[in-house]
Amino acid sequence: MQKTYYVYILTNKVNTVLYTGVTSDLQRRVYEHKHKLVDGFTKKYKVDKLVYFEVGNDIYTAITREKQIKAGSRQRKIDLINASNKEWRDLYYDL
Repeated sequence: MQKTYYVYILTNKVNTVLYTGVTSDLQRRVYEHKHKLVDGFTKKYKVDKLVYFEVGNDIYTAITREKQIKAGSRQRKIDLINASNKEWRDLYYDL
C-alpha cells in the first residue's frame, strides 16, 4: 500500500501569517494545529486555517517541495494560494 504525503500552508484568521509544513496525515495534523495541541510557531501565532495543500506519494519529494515553498517569497506563497483558493477558504472542512 502506497503512503500519501501532503505539503500544506496554514494561515491565521486575518491571513497575515503563513506557515508551511509536511505530513502524512493532513486531517490529523491540521486538527492538531486548530486545537493547539503542539507548542510552537502555529500555537503562538494562532495559525490554524488550511488554505493550500499538495498531495504526493514520496516523502523525499514532499520534503523538497516544502523547502522550496519555504524558501520562496511571501508573494510567491500568496500566488500559490490564490491560484487554487482565491477566497482563502479553510480547506480543512473539505477533507
